[in-house]
Amino acid sequence: MDIGIVLQTDPPASKVIDLAVRADELGFSNVWTFDSHVLWEEPYVIYSQILARTEHVVVGPMVTNPGTRDWTVTASHYATLNEMFGPRTVCGIGRGDSARRYQGQKPMTLDTLGEAIGVIRDLVRGKDVTFHGATIGFPWWPGSDDFEVWMAGYGPKALSLCGQVADGFILQLADVDVTKWMVEHVRTAAADAGRDPDALTVCVAAPAYVGDDLAHMRDQCRWFGGMVGNHVADIVERYGAGGGGGIPQALTDYIAGRQGYDYGEHGRAGNVHTEFVPDEIVDRFCILGDVDAHLAKLGELEALGVDQFAIYLQHDAKESTLEAYGSEILPRLRAGTVTA
Repeated sequence: MDIGIVLQTDPPASKVIDLAVRADELGFSNVWTFDSHVLWEEPYVIYSQILARTEHVVVGPMVTNPGTRDWTVTASHYATLNEMFGPRTVCGIGRGDSARRYQGQKPMTLDTLGEAIGVIRDLVRGKDVTFHGATIGFPWWPGSDDFEVWMAGYGPKALSLCGQVADGFILQLADVDVTKWMVEHVRTAAADAGRDPDALTVCVAAPAYVGDDLAHMRDQCRWFGGMVGNHVADIVERYGAGGGGGIPQALTDYIAGRQGYDYGEHGRAGNVHTEFVPDEIVDRFCILGDVDAHLAKLGELEALGVDQFAIYLQHDAKESTLEAYGSEILPRLRAGTVTA
């Protein structure tokens, strides 16, 4: 299992870049960032600096969306970065949450998302596409054949689309039972579409905090249940509460006390609009505790076919958690000494 990190692009950008450099030194596979250009600094500018100062990490957004930027602009970002630094980018994409809603816009439709995935991927792979009725391609770019687009989603229709068109699946929570259901749904959709279900990369992303004060760790990571709750609220609106549409009740029941959300505090520890998130959900959605607790849960996720765990580093122990993973957890994962 690979281990990546997810960062907010808060200023100073130099701090974000320094964390990425350290992750590269410690053997992490990916450096992801949020992509909400109003709430935080522009990620693609920062990616260029990260790639210039590192040797191995792959960069990309967790996640972008097909509404904030023209799809050809997004594809040009990746093609340019790959031309400059080699094939070290991946596009994480979804319908749009904070980047859209903070500006009073709704998330994009799944039909639009599916079309955007194809256009962005084909352009970066050096193919011509039909876009707004015109046939276009990048005349300056031969293509990166292995460039991939990974899709984030929660609901049944989104999971089906992911299996049908995406190269990877991003699940933003680390609940073992929910992960099992969602991975099975995505892989079934891929098989039904005539694709190899095992060819899809599965990335689980959630906060991880290495420490021994459980109450403090929970409070530092409770924001994540609120962030996930934004997407769950959309699912409940469509399918109803209590496991409608086959959705696990573990995913939907906890938002009963949700009373709104302030995107100005999106992804931040201490977010006052996430008090409705119970301790049980924090424990299920995140990975908290000592090194052995992290290894145990990572082993369970790996047994479900998870290829990468990406750590949301949005708490007060970014550096120490990064170092603990690099010095104690990653070596044991590489040695194959982790079992579910």
